[in-house]
Amino acid sequence: MRRRMIAAGLAAASLCAGALFAAPASAAVPAGGGHGNGHGHGQCSLVDKTLTATSSVNQNLTETFTTYGNTGGEWTGGDSTYSMPLGKGKTGWFFSDTFLGTVNPDGSRPTDSPFVNNSVVVQDRRGDLTTITGGTPDDPAGIIPPEPDGKWYWIGDPTPGRHGTVQVPLLQFARTGTGQWDFAWTANRLATLDGQTLQLEGIVDLPSATGINWGSWTLEERGTTYIYGIADPGGVRSAYVAKVQGKDGLKGTWTYWNGTSWVANEADAVPVVPYVANEFSVAPFRDGYLLVTQDTSELFSTRIVARTSCSPTGPFTDPVELYRTPETGALGSYGDPDVFTYNAHEHPNLRQGNRILVSYNVNTFDNVGDVYDDASIYRPRFIDVQLQVSR
Repeated sequence: MRRRMIAAGLAAASLCAGALFAAPASAAVPAGGGHGNGHGHGQCSLVDKTLTATSSVNQNLTETFTTYGNTGGEWTGGDSTYSMPLGKGKTGWFFSDTFLGTVNPDGSRPTDSPFVNNSVVVQDRRGDLTTITGGTPDDPAGIIPPEPDGKWYWIGDPTPGRHGTVQVPLLQFARTGTGQWDFAWTANRLATLDGQTLQLEGIVDLPSATGINWGSWTLEERGTTYIYGIADPGGVRSAYVAKVQGKDGLKGTWTYWNGTSWVANEADAVPVVPYVANEFSVAPFRDGYLLVTQDTSELFSTRIVARTSCSPTGPFTDPVELYRTPETGALGSYGDPDVFTYNAHEHPNLRQGNRILVSYNVNTFDNVGDVYDDASIYRPRFIDVQLQVSR
């Protein structure tokens, strides 16, 4: 039974890379190119410039998580891979589906490895890592554990809350049958974590009426928190934007971008850019904004791309390729047709000038074989991307 439930969780993660759980939103798909001020921040020069990129593996972080996963006796793999500064030089790495325990000397993962739906790995100023979960050492659970009825949570991009707390948007899922693929998204919710212990303080509901999966990304800027979500109008995975003003963070009053203004009705939200992944990033860059995502214009693409805009709401320029992930498919580094990569995004809190840090996740469709035979598959990868901006 345990292995079957693990397979279901990883199968769901697999589907996140190629198909959307949210109900289709009934809105036209944006064109994806063009300039403009959208939110009203004014014109910027960034969208008129040429963006080029030189990318390389960030060996430090990649090897840090590889070594920790193999020898730490705690976290051995996970996905989502969001990050957030926690104060005192610490960084929190937030993961969805997570393997715990140990890794065998041959690099395989024991088939009885503990498995939870979310976790946090805290990296201190010296670079040392510690895994935070719920439950007990003998019976671990996620930071946000499943509900008594079995519904479970995957995390979105965390954001600061009041009084030093951490707010984590959640996607709630439920089983719909006994088969491996019998599950469905049921709601968006919000967890509040203690800022010191990262233990759960409470969960409240978030807007969920339209089927938009909110929480792909959050952006805090000048007293406003923007929250990005995804849906698939016309079968095209697309991004939507809401915002909350004030110090309550995501617990405040939401308004939604309808293409020209902010409105109170979630059903009036419109897509702002097509072909994003379930998880992506939007962050200030120069005098505009930089969106980083895995390309979903083709199924299980290896391409990580960037777009620019003058506003958090777009319109966004056409995509520029940053990197091609080497692990995917029979011709990839694993030589395995089941292996794929997904959900790339930036870590703006770790940016250095025009050099950005991007992570992406690696997984396999053989989620009852490969993830146990080779623990290195189900772990994040990190790349440095040096951006050049020219006329």
